[in-house]
Amino acid sequence: MKKSLVKYPYLTKDVEVYTRENGHTIVLAHKEGEMVNVSTWVKTGSINEEDKNNGISHFLEHLMFKGTHKHKAGEFDKILEAKGAIVNAATWKDYTFYYVTLPKGEGNKDFYQAIELHADMMLDPILPYEEIGAPFDLNDTTITDKRERHVVIEEIRMRKDQNWTKVYNACNFNMYTKHPYKRDVIGTPEIISQVTRDDIMNYYQTFYSPANMTTIIVGDFDSEEVLKKVEAEFDFKGRGNSPKRVNEIDNPITSTKIVEQTGHMNTGYVMFGWLGPRAADLKGTICLDLISIIFGDGTSSRLYQNLVEKQSEPIFNMINCEHYQFKDGNNFFIQGNFKPECKDVAINLIKEELANLINNPITDKEFLKAKKKTKSRFAYAAETVSEIGETIGYYTTVCDDLKLVEDYLKDLDSITIEDLNNAIKTYLNLDNAVISILMPDKK
Repeated sequence: MKKSLVKYPYLTKDVEVYTRENGHTIVLAHKEGEMVNVSTWVKTGSINEEDKNNGISHFLEHLMFKGTHKHKAGEFDKILEAKGAIVNAATWKDYTFYYVTLPKGEGNKDFYQAIELHADMMLDPILPYEEIGAPFDLNDTTITDKRERHVVIEEIRMRKDQNWTKVYNACNFNMYTKHPYKRDVIGTPEIISQVTRDDIMNYYQTFYSPANMTTIIVGDFDSEEVLKKVEAEFDFKGRGNSPKRVNEIDNPITSTKIVEQTGHMNTGYVMFGWLGPRAADLKGTICLDLISIIFGDGTSSRLYQNLVEKQSEPIFNMINCEHYQFKDGNNFFIQGNFKPECKDVAINLIKEELANLINNPITDKEFLKAKKKTKSRFAYAAETVSEIGETIGYYTTVCDDLKLVEDYLKDLDSITIEDLNNAIKTYLNLDNAVISILMPDKK
């Protein structure tokens, strides 16, 4: 087993990273207090899906809580929540992660039991057929089964009715040609209604491999004892690793693409989307974070001030920016909600603000304020065991390199306004943008 140390800013001890012979990674981070966080990040999400099984990562996440050979469905949650634990999971494009946050308990008893239960869930899910529910025809209106297959389908349907989901999905889909990122993580009712237990178990056995898993423990504990405990509980029993999947990374489009939909609403929605640098390009990622703050984060941002506060005739109800980080390339978005009769004016105003990012350069005041906010956010992410666990999970899974966290503050301090201007020219060119619009239908 290989050991390395990472100097994690704001923590009093180096983070210990252990890579086992089978590829499983164990990360131990010291944080004073009575709370501990136990999590495992799996390097799989929609990035490993295809058209025929889109949504299987999220479906499997639900089913991982449906029991093991040692514990029946619901027992895992019941035991831990009785001890004051927060138990949850999440699926996104690059990862699926499962976590438990709880008080250690007297003599670490609850903490160690959480590790045992967590490992059991990660390594021995039985995915019971009676919990999944039988495949069925979506057109069969007589089906009243409420098992997990139907729970997920209902979740998909609820999301599909959300206006921002429609705008985002159209924008996201059209930014890519081949890459799996183009698909919605949650999948479709058509796929979830038909995917079999064998399909799901095969997916689990393929991607929930030792080399794809990073188990992170954050809290105040004896590292040597906890390492032995995690090693013992995470016994993969010779489970092999699948070949790494490499996806072809799409280039940005070369001519602005406009996608328009209609729906039952009273206002208009717009989203501009661009492809950005890989998450592991730390300096490029930080540059877009700073630009997102300056351009569209909060009421003091340029977009809000110029398109909401200072407009003589109200056009936008809200407007902001988002920057999503992904292993194979980040996404940058501008999103706004506007009066539908002002659609052309609204879109042109956003284009003008984009041009003004270069024509009216970022000021020292804007730049320093954005840096200060970014530093505060980074510091805040080291305040709780849960936040530390998530940050470590992000760097080990999305960036494939926890060492990057050592350089974060140094790289942030080294960035100049010229770097931001270069990032704007490189990544936020209007020719490379997808513009997704959702308008009220004529009825």
